[in-house]
Amino acid sequence: MNQVLDQPIRSPKSQIVHSDHRESSPRESHQSHTPTSEVVVRTEDLTIRYGNFAAVRNVTLDLLAHQVSAIIGPSGCGKSTLLRAINRMNEFVPGTSVEGRLLYRGRHVYDSDCDPVELRRRIGMVFQKPNPFPKSIFKNVAWGPMINGYRGNIGDLVERSLKQAALWDEVKDKLHDSAYALSGGQQQRLCIARAVALEPDVLLMDEPCSALDPIATARIEDLIDALKKRYTVVLVTHNMQQAARVSDRTAFLYMGELIEVNDTNTIFTKPGNQRTQDYITGRFG
Repeated sequence: MNQVLDQPIRSPKSQIVHSDHRESSPRESHQSHTPTSEVVVRTEDLTIRYGNFAAVRNVTLDLLAHQVSAIIGPSGCGKSTLLRAINRMNEFVPGTSVEGRLLYRGRHVYDSDCDPVELRRRIGMVFQKPNPFPKSIFKNVAWGPMINGYRGNIGDLVERSLKQAALWDEVKDKLHDSAYALSGGQQQRLCIARAVALEPDVLLMDEPCSALDPIATARIEDLIDALKKRYTVVLVTHNMQQAARVSDRTAFLYMGELIEVNDTNTIFTKPGNQRTQDYITGRFG
């Protein structure tokens, strides 16, 4: 399921307003990576507005296969807006408009023939707070594949997904209990299992540990490191120590602009921009 499909994802024309600057060359990228790195998601001069307010401005960024890319920056800098744009979740906010290009495996996701429902299957998302369905643990994981016509053994899929989320051993004897009976950390791992059950290509994570205690946070961080073997992971976090621990590359956003992106070690030990240095050393933000 992680392969590029030969046919475009088609749907009725999206209601979101967008502008495609195909004839203008993108701004110079702020990043460097080896020529063999596979780019799964690329933004080119991406600007996202809520009404007249530009929450993200002219961002050009590559997100690479089987890496954890962290997006850091102070509150209100556009991190979550950028993340939600990748699978078009921003469309649920009235007045949103998108300019520039956002490519998933070479295809502009805001083209009129892109089906946002299918896009969100391929690009899954885990939110800031655990949001399990009011159903059993089993049905939380099985529901998405079942309504999408999964024809394999659903029990095997649920077990496999829970194992990928490092939750199987804790719930295998209570699969038909309510998901609400789980702890906060277990609920977040259940939401991760629910996302991977659809066999996505990319996994977006919007501050997945912000509502969790340190022990649960450590479990999620270990899980993120394991997940990148199967998925391309994009992580928004306010926790710079977390970004340093789990990510391969880090992008720093400030006031909607991409200031710097590089491998994580370089960002945290020898950043190339003074604003990055000031932020990671706590001088602002």
